[in-house]
Amino acid sequence: MATRWFSVVIDSADPRALGFWWRDALGWSVLYEADDEVVVAPPDLTGSEGVPGLVFVKVTDAKLGKNRVHLDLASQDDADFAAIVQRLLASGATEVDIGQSGDEGWTVLADPEGNEFCVLEPREHYLGGGALASVVLDVSDPLALADFWAAATGRSVIHHDDGDVTLRHPDGLLPDLDVLRLPDPKVGKNRLHLDMAPAADDDQAAEVARLVALGAKPVDVGQGPEVRWVVLTDPEGNEFCVLTPR
Repeated sequence: MATRWFSVVIDSADPRALGFWWRDALGWSVLYEADDEVVVAPPDLTGSEGVPGLVFVKVTDAKLGKNRVHLDLASQDDADFAAIVQRLLASGATEVDIGQSGDEGWTVLADPEGNEFCVLEPREHYLGGGALASVVLDVSDPLALADFWAAATGRSVIHHDDGDVTLRHPDGLLPDLDVLRLPDPKVGKNRLHLDMAPAADDDQAAEVARLVALGAKPVDVGQGPEVRWVVLTDPEGNEFCVLTPR
C-alpha cells in the first residue's frame, strides 16, 4: 500500500477550543497544540496503522450549510448511547435537524462550532472498537467513488446498502469510511477533509500521480506554493491532501 489514511482535518475558528472539546468527546489525547493547530488521536496511535487522528486548523471562512463530511461516534449498549448523548449536550453540543426522521438508529448533534456528527445506537461491528465508529462522506454517486477511495485509503469495500458504500481497514480497525448518497450539490470548500500520507520510503510525487491517474485532480484552495502537501480533489470535487512521506 503506497499511501495510508493519516488524519481528518477540521477547519476551525478556534482550533484549541474545538480540539480540546473533541479530545474530551472521544477520550483521546492531544498530540500537538498551538494557537493555529491542534492534533488529537487515540493514546496508542503511532501513525503507521492507517487509522486517522483529528487535526484542527484555524480558518476565517464561515461554515456554509451542512458539512459533506462528518464523524459517527460508537456506543456500546443502550445505556452508553444515552449517556454519550447527554454528556455531549452538557459539554456544549446541540441537537440539530438535518431532515432525519428520528428513528434511523442515531442522534444528530453539532459540536460547538456547528459541525454535525452522529452518535450511533449500538452496532455489533463497533463494539469494543473505540469511540470513533466511522467518517462519513456525502456524495452523489457512492458506487462510482468506491474504487477511488479504496485505492486512496488502502481499504476494502465490504458493504453496499442501497448504493451506499462502507470501506473497512484490512485489519478491521475503526473508523470505517462510509460513502453515502446525498443529491445536494457541493457548496464551497469542504470544512472537513481527509489527509493521505505515503510511507517513509515512498515518493509523494509518485503517489500524487497514481491518484491523478485514478481520477483525482489538483486544486488551488489558497494553499500557496510553499506548503509541503499536495491538494487534490476526488472525482466529485471533494478536497483531500497528500502529505510528505512519513
